Formats: sequence, structure tokens, C-alpha cells
Amino acid sequence: MLTPRPAASRLPTPYLFKAKRSARLWVTSIALLALAGCASQAPVDESGRQAGQWERQQADVEAFDTWTMAGKAGLRTPDESTSANLDWNQHPHYFRMLISGPFGGGRSVLEGREGRFSLTTSDGRFEAETPEALMEEQLGWSLPVSAMPDWVRGLPGDHASYQMETDELGYPNFLQQDGWEIDYRDWEQVEGMWLPRRLVMNYGDVRITLVVNQWRPTNS
Repeated sequence: MLTPRPAASRLPTPYLFKAKRSARLWVTSIALLALAGCASQAPVDESGRQAGQWERQQADVEAFDTWTMAGKAGLRTPDESTSANLDWNQHPHYFRMLISGPFGGGRSVLEGREGRFSLTTSDGRFEAETPEALMEEQLGWSLPVSAMPDWVRGLPGDHASYQMETDELGYPNFLQQDGWEIDYRDWEQVEGMWLPRRLVMNYGDVRITLVVNQWRPTNS
């Protein structure tokens, strides 16, 4: 004798509707939370820089006034194109810049301390009232040395008015000061700060490209 099986229990239709609706709401909530998490993250570029970092670190960059920088400078004018290696030691009241290579005339040392500037080359030691005049007289070209300690860190000098533009992350992108136009092309992280790695400076038909190979802090 066959015993009839009990019919499979079935949930009421309203209950099934509520369960499906709850599941959809749960999935939708998770998706919205994920999107919100992505939206709350600061934009990041391929080098790792994030939006808002420059504003937070600017005081640290301003305090970073004793350093050594090794790099290469390229000079281009309508008449020539040349380059030189730079080994630059900067203190608040003193700097020493070793210039070696073609437009350094072999090896030249530019120094400045408390308003006195000297340039030592194979032809001797020379002095002038400004480092720019000294370089122009002895080398035939000049870097904007007086303002560069600020510019190479991504800062405007406090000696004159300026115009500054920033990129989509808030980092300096373009600076105009003293007739020079500075484009910041690349950055690197040094001692927990982002500093320029490549910048291009233009003054009329003079173009100087500076590529930094190494930043390092030095003792005061």
C-alpha cells in the first residue's frame, strides 16, 4: 500500500515577495557603500601624489631650507644648447653651487654668503654684487640663483609678486615671478615630502630645464 507523501511546504506568496525585496535592498546598499568609499578617497596620480597633500605639507617644505641637491641643468637659447651638472648645497645664509660640464666652463664654484658672491673658475676668483651678474660676466649665461632656492622646492619667493597655478591635485603647476615662467613637470617624494624632480624655466627666449637626480637634507 502506497503512503501518500505530504505536499512540499510552500511559503506564502507575500512572504516570498518580501524576501526577494529585502535581498535586492541589501545588495543595493552594499553597492552604494562601495561607491561611497571610492568617492571618499582622494584622487591619486600614477606617481602616488594625492589631492590635498601639498596644502598639508607646504609648511614642512618651507621649513626644509637646508639641503643638498644633485642634478643637471640644460640651457637653450636661439644661439646655443648646452648643459651642466649641478651639485648645490643650500643653507639659509649660505650656498655653494658646483657647476661642472660644458656651460660650467669645465668646473666652476659659485658661493654666496650674507650678500657677498664669488665665482671660482680655472681663470681665478671673481666677485660681484649679485650671483646673476657674476655668472653673466664670467660664464656668459646666468641662472636665477637668488630666487631658485624657493622655486626648486615649488615655492614662490617672498621678495616679489607672483602668479601661481595648480594642477588637479593642488600641486604647483605653473609659477610666474620676476619675468620668469616656471613649469613643474614631475615630482618625487623626499623625507616624507613631495618635491619637484623636473622643472622648466623660461625667460624670453632663454629656456632652462632642471632635472633633480637627488634631494637630501643636510645638517645646519
